Amino acid sequence: MLNDLKSPPVNSYDVAMATIVAADDRKGADISLIKVSDVSYLADYFVFITGFSTTQVKAIAESIEKDVEESLELLPLRREGKSDGRWILLDYGDVIIHIMLPDDREYYNIEAFWGHAEKVPFELPTP
Repeated sequence: MLNDLKSPPVNSYDVAMATIVAADDRKGADISLIKVSDVSYLADYFVFITGFSTTQVKAIAESIEKDVEESLELLPLRREGKSDGRWILLDYGDVIIHIMLPDDREYYNIEAFWGHAEKVPFELPTP
């Protein structure tokens, strides 16, 4: 269940796409969307995003939080890693966002752990 009690529930795919659009606006790279609801109870979707500096990783996270709050009236349930900026996790309940530096993303290779989950293709809106 998402954390918005004022308006009708928001579809978790819409939350995931809002985060992807916000990350793309801040030049997030190698964005992937994985549907984990069929293989785990943790969430419906994981979003993985690469930022190329701690400053960019933080900017992507801030952009996601701002855009999702403005467009969907949602705040993350939890935030981790903001002070360090190497790997920031935003937990929206049914959608968990991982924003990572390239070395950390390669080292931890979380996507391989979820390799049996469905990778969801998506298209970004044209400007």
